[in-house]
Amino acid sequence: MKDSYFSRKNMDLPTLLKWIKGLPGDIAEHRVMPAKEAVTADWPEIDPGLIASMRRRGIERLYTHQARAISLASSGRNCVIVTPTASGKTLCYNIPVLEGIIRDSSARAIYLFPTKALAQDQLSELHELIEDMKLDVRTFTYDGDTPADARMKVRNAGHIVITNPDMLHTGILPHHTKWRNLFENLRFIVIDELHTYRGIFGSHFALILRRLARICAFYGSNPTYVCCSATIANPGALAEELIEAPVELVTENGAPSCEKHIIIYNPPVVNATLGIRRSSLLEASRIATEAVSNGVRTIVFSRSRINVELLLKYLRDEAAKRGMDPDRIAGYRGGYLPNERRAIESGLRNGDIRCVVSTNALELGVDIGSLELAVLHGYPGSVTSAWQQMGRAGRRAADGRIAAAVMVASSLQIDQFLAANPDYFFGTSPEHARINPKNPYIQIGHIKCGAFELPFKSGEKFGSCDVEDALEFLEDHEVLHRHEDTYYWQADSYPAASLSLRSATSENFVIHDVTDAAHPKVIGQMDRRTAPTLIFPQAIYFHLGEPYQVQELDHEEMRCYVKHVDVDYYTDGDAASRIEVLDETERAGDIGWGEVLLAVRPTIYKKIKLLTHENVGYGHIHLPEEQMHTTAFWINLPDASASASEDLTREKHETLSGLVNVVRSIAPLYLMCDRGDIIVKGHERDPHFRVPTLFVADNVPGGIGLAEALFDLGRDLFSACLDAILHCKCLYGCPACIGATVSDGGEKTAVMSLIRRILSAREAA
Repeated sequence: MKDSYFSRKNMDLPTLLKWIKGLPGDIAEHRVMPAKEAVTADWPEIDPGLIASMRRRGIERLYTHQARAISLASSGRNCVIVTPTASGKTLCYNIPVLEGIIRDSSARAIYLFPTKALAQDQLSELHELIEDMKLDVRTFTYDGDTPADARMKVRNAGHIVITNPDMLHTGILPHHTKWRNLFENLRFIVIDELHTYRGIFGSHFALILRRLARICAFYGSNPTYVCCSATIANPGALAEELIEAPVELVTENGAPSCEKHIIIYNPPVVNATLGIRRSSLLEASRIATEAVSNGVRTIVFSRSRINVELLLKYLRDEAAKRGMDPDRIAGYRGGYLPNERRAIESGLRNGDIRCVVSTNALELGVDIGSLELAVLHGYPGSVTSAWQQMGRAGRRAADGRIAAAVMVASSLQIDQFLAANPDYFFGTSPEHARINPKNPYIQIGHIKCGAFELPFKSGEKFGSCDVEDALEFLEDHEVLHRHEDTYYWQADSYPAASLSLRSATSENFVIHDVTDAAHPKVIGQMDRRTAPTLIFPQAIYFHLGEPYQVQELDHEEMRCYVKHVDVDYYTDGDAASRIEVLDETERAGDIGWGEVLLAVRPTIYKKIKLLTHENVGYGHIHLPEEQMHTTAFWINLPDASASASEDLTREKHETLSGLVNVVRSIAPLYLMCDRGDIIVKGHERDPHFRVPTLFVADNVPGGIGLAEALFDLGRDLFSACLDAILHCKCLYGCPACIGATVSDGGEKTAVMSLIRRILSAREAA
């Protein structure tokens, strides 16, 4: 029987780890995180029935962080709990919320989770606790899947409403009069996975919370916030910026943990001259295949949707060759239907699915049962994400068991830097989560939503922001009507419906499958920012593991038409960009930041063969240039030609390109952002400054604070870039440090020399 392969144990996990260490690649690091005993505390003064219920569930004592968080929340003090995965953070808010309702049956709470899957998890756990105590506490999820006939019941009777930012934004706040009972008695607001609220999404969320605060004040409630977060550098500051109120930090983790092995694996070199290594995608697939075929329950993470689809195809194909059931290996990413995702989550919990390949969609705390091994295809972009993904293995490991995580380094410079400097990964602090609620592109949308919900008084602030100018602007454009000292909504549109929380603009391409011309159907959507290099005429778009070819792109209607095809390749598009300085906001010597125009034009695409990853062709992309106003950090560079031969055109170009490559790789280490959130560009002689200039721009309309953060970092960024190059073992420069080179010497030395001149200039300043 095929399934017998999943239950056989030719290798246990320790033996599998030995097998991994015997692979032809390099083990950059094998670090053992020792098991940790629990540190417990006495029960705080709460309802005895709650304590009895906990003990019936096997919880005799609380962990220290749980006891402190419960005490803080019960006394009405805002708090943020920052502990690792599987440390029991759920009890930190469930107990004080239920305690509050037991003491006052009119008390209400809102639970906010970034995904529907997390909300469903929480509903199940809460129901078990409520049923065990035989409490009359009505708990409901309220999201896009909630039936229309059930929504009135939730509004009128729900003690605890479990929802997400999107539904709060479009379905609750604009209709607050229907939720009067909730807002008049709102005692607690729970915000889980706080660290996910960064960048664009976090900036939107902060403004949603300001709208929520306005409505709470209108109904006379003053709720306590209980926040939970993975480890980031600034959890307290992030929470306070989101809720605009002081918070207490709870960071001492009292939960136990099993022994965990962390391996950083670098694929073998296949071309030493060029510094090229074997495909990390194929190496990750190889390790996961061996694990699954030997009964080790595994999760594989990859950074992009296309890589998830490719890994899923490789693993299923190999499973079929070994006589295993390929359906017991699943993919999980954005774009799958909700019922498909719920089925996968259920299959992981009950053991029907033995391996799942995911983007960071499963990085969050969805209960997917006990997994033994996490395989990371490449560094996920932040230290926080890496530890979250590694933490998905071993969540329920029994005493004496071990768990493991293997990070397979890709050829990207940042991966090779971490493989060469593993102490940097293990020793560095997590990144800062940054938001910018003052982003004018985002703020104006939420001011409109706020005015729709409640009129603005002249001089009234939106949170801590003075928005009189914005209100006057909306009045001038006949969106608001001013009567005496009050601004009223007068437009016909419903503002929340057209405001996307996932980008600074609401424009998305809707993808239509027209394979059957008589019965076209919508199969997905893609935001405008990422679309140009992914969906262009002749591009191959993967959905549910199946390839589709883009037939037409309608920019006016924002539609993409695709047909199912049978091909053995995928496409990878590229784009050219230019930056034009519009205004200098702040300057310190040779560095500064300010407003810029960022223009991007897709140029060319490659056809890459499945399995072998050979380049089997290319084509040109004919799409219009996309422009946006944003913010950028810049540094005016020392000009090598001032002290050397003027015949340095090629050398100057390669040196600047090398600096661009290393900055593009290292900057995300200091900012909680993806590589795609910034654009790094070098001008050999910038038209604005008249000297060589390096730009790092926020790849978001209006900017989200990354440029300003890099301005504050200044010299530290370039010190880290120099360290990355110095620690690389190549002679002349390679993809692990300054990128591919076109000649056989000098570039690496030239880039290091340029960075040293930058650092010397900064020290002198």
